Amino acid sequence: MDQNTNEYYITRQGDKESSARSYPRKFPIALAKAKGAWLEDVEGNRYIDFLNGAGTLALGHNDDEINRAMVDLIQSGAPLHTLDLTTPVKDEFTETLFSILPPEMASHAKVQFCSPAGTDATDAAIKLCKTATGRSTVIAFSGGYHGMSHGSMALTGNNNAKLRVMNIMPGVQFMPYPYSYRCPMGLGGEAGTKACVAYLERFLKDPENGMTKPAAIILEAIQGEGGAIPAPIEFLREVRRITKELDIPMICDEIQCGMGRSGKMFAFEHAGIIPDVILISKAIGGSQPLAVVVYDEKLDVWGTGAHAGTFRGNQLAMAAGTVVMRRISKPEFLAEVTRKGELMKQRLLDLQKQVRIIGDVRGKGLMLGIEFVDPRKEPDLMGHPAPSGEFAARIQHICLENGLIMEKGGRDGSVMRCLCALNITDDEINQAMDIFAKAVKEVDADVRQ
Repeated sequence: MDQNTNEYYITRQGDKESSARSYPRKFPIALAKAKGAWLEDVEGNRYIDFLNGAGTLALGHNDDEINRAMVDLIQSGAPLHTLDLTTPVKDEFTETLFSILPPEMASHAKVQFCSPAGTDATDAAIKLCKTATGRSTVIAFSGGYHGMSHGSMALTGNNNAKLRVMNIMPGVQFMPYPYSYRCPMGLGGEAGTKACVAYLERFLKDPENGMTKPAAIILEAIQGEGGAIPAPIEFLREVRRITKELDIPMICDEIQCGMGRSGKMFAFEHAGIIPDVILISKAIGGSQPLAVVVYDEKLDVWGTGAHAGTFRGNQLAMAAGTVVMRRISKPEFLAEVTRKGELMKQRLLDLQKQVRIIGDVRGKGLMLGIEFVDPRKEPDLMGHPAPSGEFAARIQHICLENGLIMEKGGRDGSVMRCLCALNITDDEINQAMDIFAKAVKEVDADVRQ
């Protein structure tokens, strides 16, 4: 078999790698080059990347300034692996991290460096809150995604991941998340949001709710894997009010929705709230693995070694991440993220008017979701057509064939998601939207027959 073909490498991957591999099943290509918003496979085919390391590559592939910072560090002779010993690189990273936090939090914050994956940040935050409060239970929200380790998976809404894994972390109670298009309360809009808040508050204040007072409440301000669902501002404010009143630490998982993707440095900032704990990973490492937990110093009561990780001293990631934070945190950069998000969203809303299979377009900044529906099937209680993972999968495949890589998510895999580089150009956005529109119209035409 020709070694310069995708088939050669995909076949070898299938022979050697675990059956748990996921992306190669959707994107059967072998990558050779990458720059900015573009990928190139071993056959020379080029793709606009709207998967983008699941949102990790905030400044796209092989950013010149990021690469220069890493090369300079390597050539300097500085240590690259330091456990949690400090270095000038780490000190500069930490100082920059605190500079991008809301001032009200930065003035009394602590940071924990974790093993370099977001799922470990989740586990660390839960351990922290359990230690600080002396409590054992946790509240999460339907549709949420917080990782795939044994503890964080218990907080994740997707049931498929849990079916064959017995005895995951106990004591997790799920609450309804305000998802206006398919409202769990059957109401939608402001009424649905108020109902979700009322349910949460009444449950927590009910002396016979069957659950001991939680150690924490964890949520995403914009659900990512759940289908790019933004929490209404009022919902976030009310959850913060309730958690303050009841002295329950509030954890905001900003691993995917943070670091400028929503048009704010952190997605919770749209609501003007300050959580007790923030989880940060993905983009903060500048393409390299890194995860941190930032939290209110009042929670800092755990002992030496209470949470550790061999690779929590990733110096390359800290050097790269410092560049990312400085670039992204500039007001003019964030304003551009918002503007580009509106450009993309308008293209999608215009497309929605032309077809029958797009049920909803939603999101903030450059974290957008397009939910596909099958108009031929029975509508739900709110009158919306059934979600169609089948249509989303077909569109994903057609997009790949035409040079666009996009990932699915949401209920039944029915939501196509935009997670492009934050510095993508208008021209690249329009190229991607042209490919996407062509794919959607092709599938829609089949439905109309």
